[in-house]
Amino acid sequence: MSIFSIFPKQRLPRKGDRRKAGVLLLLLIAVGILFSAEFRYWLRSLLEYPLHYTEYKQFGIRIPNGYMVHGIDVSRWQRRVDWTRVRKMKVGNIRVTFAFIKATEGSWIEDPEFDENWDNARKNGIIRGAYHFFLPNISAKDQALKFTKTVKLRSGDLPPVVDVEDTRGMTRSQIQQYTKEFLTLLEKHYKVRPILYTNKDFYKKYFVDEDDFSGYRFWIAHYHVADLDMPGDENWDFWQHSDRGNVTGITERVDFNVFNGDSAALRKLCLP
Repeated sequence: MSIFSIFPKQRLPRKGDRRKAGVLLLLLIAVGILFSAEFRYWLRSLLEYPLHYTEYKQFGIRIPNGYMVHGIDVSRWQRRVDWTRVRKMKVGNIRVTFAFIKATEGSWIEDPEFDENWDNARKNGIIRGAYHFFLPNISAKDQALKFTKTVKLRSGDLPPVVDVEDTRGMTRSQIQQYTKEFLTLLEKHYKVRPILYTNKDFYKKYFVDEDDFSGYRFWIAHYHVADLDMPGDENWDFWQHSDRGNVTGITERVDFNVFNGDSAALRKLCLP
């Protein structure tokens, strides 16, 4: 008896079966591509590009038309930033005029690149603003103390920014209550009303039509769309429109923003 007769013969897949399997695999790949964020971004950009965007290959993104003042925001994720090169980069009429810089998070974290970014942005003539990543489940008082000890604002700086986009398991009313408390503490310390940053969906869920937040300036994140199109008649001051930008002097991708006004209005917004 041959040793091979001990094992049953294995039927090789037929040619037709292999073809069907190949077609099915290609269909699965195609469906994955169609539902991917990259494909939706490409398709939306393709359809909206002629009317609403201008493509800037040097920045690696399409920038919404109709805005005169542009900026970025950075944190440790951008690593060490060469602010001299950032300032010198200009493509057409587009250059980095302002930068929001992460300072703190919660009640114990200071961004390790903050001091370097904070000092060198100003030295290179870029209007700077500092932001705090707010955690609703941590004492607002402790978080305010951490931020105010870290950030010393000067004339010409933008108001402090509170980044609220994480619920941390808190209810809607708790998020509103603790965010308002934190904003009030910062305003009392710096004598200027802070800017509130959040994404569009979070804004609609927690802040729209709320009297406690009606007097604040908003910085809204909403990516790769032709228009911010805020609900109701709400005004906004800054729009974070992309998280994929390239800037000379920064090795990592960076968020791009526009200001809803001209350069004179931006400077008027800064601390006297």
